[in-house]
Order: sequence, then C-alpha cells, then structure tokens
Amino acid sequence: MSGPAAVIAVTSLSLEARIALGPGVSVICGRASHIVSRLQAAIGRGALGIISFGVAGGLAPDLATGDCVIGSGVHTEYERYPADRRWSRRLLESIPGSVHAEIAGVDAPIAQSSEKVRLHARTGAKAVDMESHIAARIAARHDIPFAICRTIIDPAVRDLPPAAVIDLRDDGTPDVPAILHSVMHERNQIPALVRIAIDAWTARKALLRDRQLLGAGLGCPYFDERASEPVRVGVFATTQLRPTGP
Repeated sequence: MSGPAAVIAVTSLSLEARIALGPGVSVICGRASHIVSRLQAAIGRGALGIISFGVAGGLAPDLATGDCVIGSGVHTEYERYPADRRWSRRLLESIPGSVHAEIAGVDAPIAQSSEKVRLHARTGAKAVDMESHIAARIAARHDIPFAICRTIIDPAVRDLPPAAVIDLRDDGTPDVPAILHSVMHERNQIPALVRIAIDAWTARKALLRDRQLLGAGLGCPYFDERASEPVRVGVFATTQLRPTGP
C-alpha cells in the first residue's frame, strides 16, 4: 500500500463527492456502472471501511426531502448485504433524527411514484439508490466493513420528469446539453424540474449538516484519528469498467 488506509466513500454526483471528502476519506465518484474498477483500485491502496454516501430516492411515505437514512442493509431482487452494525450505530448516534432502515439497490432510476410504492410494498425498503448494492457487494468480497448514509432528495410521492433521470457524465456532473435537449422537446416538465431543484437544495443542506456531524473518517469506528502519518485523500472519477461485473 502506498499510504495509510482510509475510509472510502462511494458517490455518484460530484456534489456528493465534494461534501464527503475530508480527513481520512477517499472518494469514488461517477456513474454506478463505472464504479467497480476504481473501487477495486482504491481498496488496493488500503481501506478501513466503505460507505455509500449521498442522496437517495424516498420509498416510504413518511420520509421527506432532507431526511437521513442509515442503511441496515441493502438488497436487490436476488441478494442482500447487511451493513456493519457498529458503524451503523455510530452513524445513528451522530445524526439526530436519522432513520435506520433497509435500502433497495437498483440498476436504473425509479422515476414514477407508483413504482416507488410498489418497491416499498414488495421489499420494505425505505429508500433507493443505484450505488449502495455495488459498493456492498465489493465490500463483502474483500471482507471490509460497509455502511450506508443517504439523504432523501425525492420523496415517494414525487414523479421524476425525463430530464431528471438522464445519465450523469463519467465524472458525476450533469449532462447539461442532454438535459436542455430534453426540456426543449418536453417543455411541460419545467415545473417538475423547478420542484426538483428546490428538493435538491434542501437535500444538499441536510447532507452538509450530516457530513459535519460525522467528522473525520465519516463516523467509521475503525478509523484511527491518532495515526502519525497524514491520511491520503482524493476524488477518483470513474472512467472505464471492464465488461465483467462484480
């Protein structure tokens, strides 16, 4: 290893990455389909833990924009990965009002409120994202502690218009030309996009607050703040994924 081990935060948005970055934390940022190779490389440099950090879609009707969900585990249609209990307990203690619940991992955005209702009824999960199950699978493969800290951005009642579910660029930034093209062709989605922008601002404020509360190492109990060497930090935008998945 080239330096002291760090906690690895897995995000999809560049905004999430900037918030997550701090002492003892390296960040993997990019589209869900591009996470694997960079996360494997980061693990090779040393990892005290892996945390899925950022925003999520709400599935439970009692969750509002800005609410924090600490994942008890993440599951897909065929598999479930539990979160580290000690780390999860630390996160819950650090963030007042946070909810301990299951996260659903999906490979495509859940855009319609009716789909969210069905997914919640079928799985019991209270939130959904596209990165947690990928990070959890790799953490389990390497026997690394895993945690989930996600802030609700779109509540269960919110439908997402086409422009809101356009793929991000590889570095986690919005594909602005594609979004503008979508809006030009379907102008009736503008009011919904305004509502989403307001939700995004609320979620960002909550995520910043939660990050500050967690401190160095994103609340990981295995992070040694007394390390004599400075912990290496950085943001790694995903670039290329091998055809074979995790």
